[in-house]
Amino acid sequence: MQEPLELLFEAGQWVSVPFGPKNVRAYSIASPPSSRERITLCADVAPGGIGSAWFASLRAGDVVEFKAPFGGFVFRRDDPRRPLFVAEEIGIVPIRSMLSDLFETGFERPVTLVYWGRDPSWLPYHDDLVALAGRRADFAYHPVVESGGDDWRGGRGAAADAVEALAPDGGHVVAYVSGGGAMIDRVREVLVARGLDRKSVRWEKFW
Repeated sequence: MQEPLELLFEAGQWVSVPFGPKNVRAYSIASPPSSRERITLCADVAPGGIGSAWFASLRAGDVVEFKAPFGGFVFRRDDPRRPLFVAEEIGIVPIRSMLSDLFETGFERPVTLVYWGRDPSWLPYHDDLVALAGRRADFAYHPVVESGGDDWRGGRGAAADAVEALAPDGGHVVAYVSGGGAMIDRVREVLVARGLDRKSVRWEKFW
């Protein structure tokens, strides 16, 4: 990193990368705020757009220009409720930053993550999250896929169905949901039916 030497940001925020005067793309920061001199981005290159091609072409040592930080999808520590995180595929990125930050700084409440993908190959950081759940009794990890092989040990089905099975009735949780708009809408419907008000479901839409 050349300028600035450090980047101060909150977990869940993103950077803006310019691709000419009228094209910019947003990429969530995967690393926690404690990593100020070196940040990690994670991008899905499958769509094949201008940003995907740029990421795929990057080589070690290339200079990257960006503006940051942006975004209000950040964890509110003054909220006493138990957090429920729900991520869809690449939507795990801001939530990964939040989880890293919470556990680095001594967060004391139980944390639950539902992580959905069409199949296990669409779950970046899955192995890291399994390992984290093995180390921390206060972290409940529920990976769910639409389809998986015989060796898949997680759940199957839709993200909203997993949330419906896990979320308690009443307003005892606050939800942070990240991924596609259809998944966000369905999860929000489930949680509102469980007694949460709509403002208690905070979200970041990736597509």
